[in-house]
Amino acid sequence: MRSVTITRVTQLALGAAVGLFAGGIVSANAADLGGNCCADLEERIAELEATTARKGNRKVSLTVSGWVNEAVFFWDDGAERNVYVGTNSLEQTRFRFVGEAKIADGWSAGYNLEIGVSGAPSSGFSQSSPGSANSNTLTVRKSNWFIKNKELGKLTVGLEGEATYHLLDDADGTNTRNYADAEGASVALGAFQVRLNGFLNSLKWSDINRGGNNTTVGQGGRRNVVRYDSPDLMGFVATASWGEDDIWGGALTYKGTLGDFKLVGKVGYAQNTDENTQACHPGEIKKDCEWWGVAGTVMHVPTGLYVYGGYGEQRDNNRQAPSGFTNIDESDTMYFVQAGIEKKFMPLGITTIFGEYRKNENGSNPGKSLFGAATNTNYVQSSDVDNWAVGVVQNVDAAAMDLYVIYRHSDGDVTSGTAGTTRTSLDDFDMVMTGARIQF
Repeated sequence: MRSVTITRVTQLALGAAVGLFAGGIVSANAADLGGNCCADLEERIAELEATTARKGNRKVSLTVSGWVNEAVFFWDDGAERNVYVGTNSLEQTRFRFVGEAKIADGWSAGYNLEIGVSGAPSSGFSQSSPGSANSNTLTVRKSNWFIKNKELGKLTVGLEGEATYHLLDDADGTNTRNYADAEGASVALGAFQVRLNGFLNSLKWSDINRGGNNTTVGQGGRRNVVRYDSPDLMGFVATASWGEDDIWGGALTYKGTLGDFKLVGKVGYAQNTDENTQACHPGEIKKDCEWWGVAGTVMHVPTGLYVYGGYGEQRDNNRQAPSGFTNIDESDTMYFVQAGIEKKFMPLGITTIFGEYRKNENGSNPGKSLFGAATNTNYVQSSDVDNWAVGVVQNVDAAAMDLYVIYRHSDGDVTSGTAGTTRTSLDDFDMVMTGARIQF
């Protein structure tokens, strides 16, 4: 038995020696041929190294992602019509770097750096220009670090969304989230001015619709904050944030299923008394603003039928009327509902067909007027705006792309005058937007 083992080992050794010798001959022959046998391979390796995202160290991972969201906008304000091409500001073109490293069992740390790209941002569109001061610019959207634990949650410090950031938008559980969520109606109106019986007024639609983030009542924005997100507990996640001197808030999110139904829900409240940051509405000077919102989606999975809707309210306790005038409305409210069907009708990807309605009932805007400079007799005391839309979003799964076509309509009226009884109807505003968002 022992001799058999030795013999077998000897045979293996001899075989290996023969293999090495043969390999040496092949290598020698290759060298004799000029040493170019690996030139193509080395060139390919160099090419890959040149096109690969690099990171500063091997301990922290690096993920590069983002999307491009560009569209064509056809608009008609009743007296003028035109076509603009640009970045869809509802969810602008962007890229992000996310890193993460494991510290110990269950613990990790990382960072998030997100840059927004604006070619010609649709939020700056107006009758006079398809561009704005923000055209062809880069914007830091997020810049923060975080520590998280599967059992204890996640702590984030830096430029990040408040607890109520996208509170109403993120309750959209369908593929309209990036094209027709709660902010969609107000973002589409951009910086366009209102018309009164065909005459262009200095008042903008954004002066009428209120809200600290994309003129949408009930949710906050991105700020320099300390934020905490709890671990998932039976579908519930609690979020709290504080920062920039005097901004704080909290929110509760639920994602789950009930039988054949998929459910998404969010509710939150926030307050800001910081005079140098986010107000209930841009342009307000002394800020004491509070807001809350609630929204959700219910989808019947077998049929794809769904309803998405929500409500937002805010109050500015320091909203002041012009000198000598006290009749002022400090509150703004908004509600919306969207219904449709989302299903894979074709191999290309899921199709979402929807219709929606959004109602803004806005309070006073003391700094704005329908007729010249704002005074105590003509400033905007209140306004009502109706928005509705229909659209289709088609996913192209193989290209990580969504194609969309959406028609939007807005109309309303403004109340002004000393007694607050002068009601002026605004000319209708119509828009068709069609574009694509492709992710990477």
